Amino acid sequence: MIILLGTAAGLSSCTGNGTPENKEEGFKYTVDSFADIKVMRYRIPGWEDLTLKQKEYAYHLAEAAKYGRDILWDQNCKDNLRVRHAVETILDNYDGDRESQEFKDFTVYAKRLFFSNGIHHHYAEDKFFPDCPREYFASLLKSADIEDDGLLDIIYNPEIWPQRRSTSTEGDIVKLSAVNFYEGVTREEVEKYYAGIMDPKDPEPISYGLNTKLVKGEDGVIRELPWKIGGIYSPAIEKITEELAKAQAVAENDIQSRALGILIDYYRTGDLRKWDEFNIEWVKDTLGTVDFINGFIEDYNDPLGRKASWEGYVNIKDAAASARTEILSANAQWFEDNSPVDPRFRKKTVKGISAKVINAVCLAGDSYPATPIGINLPNADWIRKEHGSKSVTISNITHTYDYSAEEYPTSTLSEFAYSRKEIELEKKYGTIADEIHTDLHECLGHGSGQLLPGVSTTAMGEYASALEEARADLFGLYYCADPKMVELGIMPDMEAYKAQYSNYIRNGLMVQFTRVELGRPNTEAHMQNRKLISEWCYEKGAAKKVIEKKVRKGKTYFVVNDYEALRGLFAELLAEIQRIKSEGDFQAGKQLIETYAVNIDPKLHKEVLERYEALQLKPYGGFINPDIRPVLENGEVVDYKVVYTDDYLGQMLFYGKKYATL
Repeated sequence: MIILLGTAAGLSSCTGNGTPENKEEGFKYTVDSFADIKVMRYRIPGWEDLTLKQKEYAYHLAEAAKYGRDILWDQNCKDNLRVRHAVETILDNYDGDRESQEFKDFTVYAKRLFFSNGIHHHYAEDKFFPDCPREYFASLLKSADIEDDGLLDIIYNPEIWPQRRSTSTEGDIVKLSAVNFYEGVTREEVEKYYAGIMDPKDPEPISYGLNTKLVKGEDGVIRELPWKIGGIYSPAIEKITEELAKAQAVAENDIQSRALGILIDYYRTGDLRKWDEFNIEWVKDTLGTVDFINGFIEDYNDPLGRKASWEGYVNIKDAAASARTEILSANAQWFEDNSPVDPRFRKKTVKGISAKVINAVCLAGDSYPATPIGINLPNADWIRKEHGSKSVTISNITHTYDYSAEEYPTSTLSEFAYSRKEIELEKKYGTIADEIHTDLHECLGHGSGQLLPGVSTTAMGEYASALEEARADLFGLYYCADPKMVELGIMPDMEAYKAQYSNYIRNGLMVQFTRVELGRPNTEAHMQNRKLISEWCYEKGAAKKVIEKKVRKGKTYFVVNDYEALRGLFAELLAEIQRIKSEGDFQAGKQLIETYAVNIDPKLHKEVLERYEALQLKPYGGFINPDIRPVLENGEVVDYKVVYTDDYLGQMLFYGKKYATL
């Protein structure tokens, strides 16, 4: 499970003492800006404190992560690599006028393509198009000696692959989705196939279909084609496992070494039992400084919430900042026991929750360039219940958002907050309150609760992701305001949570819609989650004006009047969503999402977009990785140096050459 940045890029917050932490003076964080995107670079605090062996371990894990890049591109749409290779060839070889407006427009398209890992917007999931004319693009292809009659239609025709993941309430969402997880099958056939092989009584249920493509052959037989060595994506997975083996040789401890060995076996066999075995072993490693994610993990991109996108992540522990998450982990049972949900849905015994604050070293796959700010894994409910989970808050990423925002003269806070009091509250407590909410969301929220016996982990279907994110967000929101947080020394005082409440409602009801094209529905799972919570609470608290809509000089604002009552509403909704998940109540989950999470008021939407446009900010942000380079002396590696590149397009083209496998 992941948590994405909760506010539109440009909202600058500070730590409790009003000063960002670990900021490198003179370091420019924003390195590029185009379309609706800004690209940043992050620093790696603590790198120089690592031993040579730890640096080598991190280096090979990072190489393994980057070799999975082409897998994600192909998963997002089977024509993505075809388009990317043509664009890369043009950028590398074009000797015409690169200063013309047409070529500049082409370059913006290329940057968007790289950022989204394909032809669909990374967040909205709709297909985007070049601003340069089709005829001009055709001339670029000709100049690069690229002969591909269908390529221009793939790029320019709005009827071909219009959405990466369809959220349509009419039609077959499997057939309407561009993702390359299914071929020749309908939604009904997919659901029938997996219903036929699943055993609901299995105490250790397999995540059926997590690492396969489901295909109907010419003979009419439906088969699963695994992503493994010798199967689909074999060239990429072979390179990944080569680097994982090198990392295994320099692992920090025996648990890491065993986990990597099992992961390599999983890639060789495609056996999902091996994947579960790896996750159980991986969860045990709580002492290592360097950690990683590598595999087919999150199912957000699958319209049916079954197939997993490829993802890689390498990080190092921020020991000082991890103190608060370790306190949360140590008190996990108290939070579970005091949750406002039905006792039937609480875990009697919370096991093995490991939480820490980390600094990213390398982003890859579905985490590159746009990355989550928090992660809780593994996703299998039974593993989390029996063996525990790992939760991380990614410190250097969240801080980079803040530092980058300071490089702009405007902010969403000054535009959308109603009063000076709100602004001052956010500036005083915003960063710490947001980070604590992320800790609670990842560390405890995703790991809380349990399914009733016999309830399938896929019972929520296409609504699963948004409901699960809402459940975790609500858990965090409810406990942000608990006196226990001050008692434990995590929250500075009982005023701090109010900054998170005001910001969450403001974002959920207004600010986040800067990311949605006017007239389009709200489709991304995390955005649906935030709208669901905010809209539901606004409606349920309307009689007492818990949240009040105010208009001043033609501008709309949403103001929290009663923080205590709002906490009560969060508790009520948390209890209901936990019931829905625990009982597998698909219809109730569907009704919540379709009633509160999808449709945006067009008048308000238009106003939000106009106000945001005047700020001249970008609603989306992403990152380029630092380069990690071996330092050689007399043919031996004596160090691994971090180089902070500021060339976004250059990194994308370099990755396209070095890590191309498909």
